[in-house]
This record gives sequence, C-alpha cells and structure tokens, in this order.
Amino acid sequence: MIDGDTIKVKGLNSSLRLLAIDAEETFKHADERSAFAAGWDGYKKKMRGGGSRPAKFATPLGEDGKKYAQAFFEGIDSVRLERDHPGEIRDYYNRYLAYVFAKKDGQWINFNVEIVRVGLSPYFVKYGRSRRFHKEFLDAQKQAQEAKVGIWADGKMHYDDYPERLKWWDEREQSITRFEKVMEEKPDQYIALTRWDAMLKLEQKVGQSVTILGAVTDVKFGEKGPSVVRLSRNRGNDFEVVFFDRDVLLASGVQYKKGEYVQVRGTVNKYRDNYRNLDKLQLVVSLPGQVLAPSPELEELLDDKGQAPKNETEGD
Repeated sequence: MIDGDTIKVKGLNSSLRLLAIDAEETFKHADERSAFAAGWDGYKKKMRGGGSRPAKFATPLGEDGKKYAQAFFEGIDSVRLERDHPGEIRDYYNRYLAYVFAKKDGQWINFNVEIVRVGLSPYFVKYGRSRRFHKEFLDAQKQAQEAKVGIWADGKMHYDDYPERLKWWDEREQSITRFEKVMEEKPDQYIALTRWDAMLKLEQKVGQSVTILGAVTDVKFGEKGPSVVRLSRNRGNDFEVVFFDRDVLLASGVQYKKGEYVQVRGTVNKYRDNYRNLDKLQLVVSLPGQVLAPSPELEELLDDKGQAPKNETEGD
C-alpha cells in the first residue's frame, strides 16, 4: 500500500492509480514533517505558496486514508481490477488506472467508492468523470458530506479549500465530457491524447486536419524557429503542437493554460528528429482560433451537440 489512492498488486510491473479518487498526501519527507510540526496554519500557507490553484501536500487525513486502505485490504489474498474505459490503461506516470474490488462477506466491494463514502477522498473528476460508477460516487460523497466525516469534518487537519477544488475539477470534467461526446460521433476527427491508440490514429491522419485534447505541460517560445506547446501523453513523451508564427501562439492564449486541458485543431505532420534518429508526429497550427481552452463562459456558446461555433475551432 503506497497511500489512499495508489496501491501495488503482486504480479504487476507498475503500481495502480485508483480511478475517481484523490486522497490527501501522506508524509514522505523530513522537511514536510518539520514544517507541519511548526504549526498547522503556517504549514498550510507554506504548502499552498503563491499558486493560483489548490496544492497537494501531506496531511494527517492523508495518513488516515492510507491506514483505511491498509485495513480494507487486510487479509485479502486476491482482488479484482477493472478499467473505466478500454482506451485508457495508464496515466501520465505510467501507472495502471483501475477500480479495485475486494471480496468481503461474499460480495465484491468497490474500494474506490468506499473510501469516498467514509470521507477520506473526494469524488475526483479532474481528469473526467467515472463512466461506470458516476452515480455511486456522487451518492457516496453526499453521504460523507452530510455525515461530516473525514475531509468534510470541521476542526480536523485537512485541505480547507475543497469548494475551490470541486469547482475547478467540475469545470474541467464538463469540458472533457463534451469533447468525448463529440469524439464518439466523429472518431476520425477528434482524438484524446490519453487514449492508448492516440498515436496510431494520428499516424493515419498525416496531412489531414484533426482536433486533439490534452493538458498543457510546457510552452517553448522560438526566437528564430517555431514555438512549441507540449501536451501530456506520458512522462517523457509529450505531444508537440507547433506554431511557426509566434504571434499566433501569443494570440491563442495557450501560454496561460499550463496544467489545463485544451482542444487544438491543426494539421498532422510527420518529421524526422535527427537528434534521436526517429520519425515523430506533431500538430501544426496556423491560426489562434484553432486553440480552444474551454471555460464556463465558453460552455454557454457550445451548441447542443457539444461543438463550438465554427469560427472558434476551425481555422484551416
């Protein structure tokens, strides 16, 4: 057991990142423990720093989440692992994505849902909602909130910004869900980089226009050459979106979206990376309107099929 939302299973070469949950962090480093020992309020402020988004850091409730997981699986010799979607197998850090079930009193119990029910994790939709157990997670979280247990309890040492976190995650989830709905209708034109077969589909679209979905990991401004926006696939293997006109990138506003999901429409291009001696794929963007960074305001403009107005996404 690593913590409340990450476990190891004998026979697998990678750990499991449990779907739809995000338990608070456990204390893993001496500097965390010393900062915490100096006082809870000061510790929270230091861990949050000056970031515009809520931060993840170790808390006593994170330790409780790990203890709950250890107790849940105590004496269990075998578990059942299930995926949420056949196209999503691993996360950015190459961990398997799964729901984990344990057999208790003759019934298979979904641990992911139960840790939400006891208040040691929120229902985590930052990377999309649970396609299979959405209602179960909502019901479990409502029970925990009404009972004011775990992270929903007053006076305990846990994150105090869950309203902010839930709002942020919910906005991202809505954008992802809309994209996936359109992708189901037009699988040859819309591609999510989180799917295991994303590169295979892009390979088939060289020279053609597609719309992709991915989270911005880095932005590199070119002084003499092209500017590049990297979208997350897996660690060390991000996908490049290329802007040969730097002003187009600046006008798109994507440089302010690090860590956020964006939709980008462009032409799939294959080139030779002489440094690594291999062929690589990239997406070439020529107009600012080809980059769509969903927001609550933009959601109001989306039509009833989940598509943006033509001038918002079409630029080629």
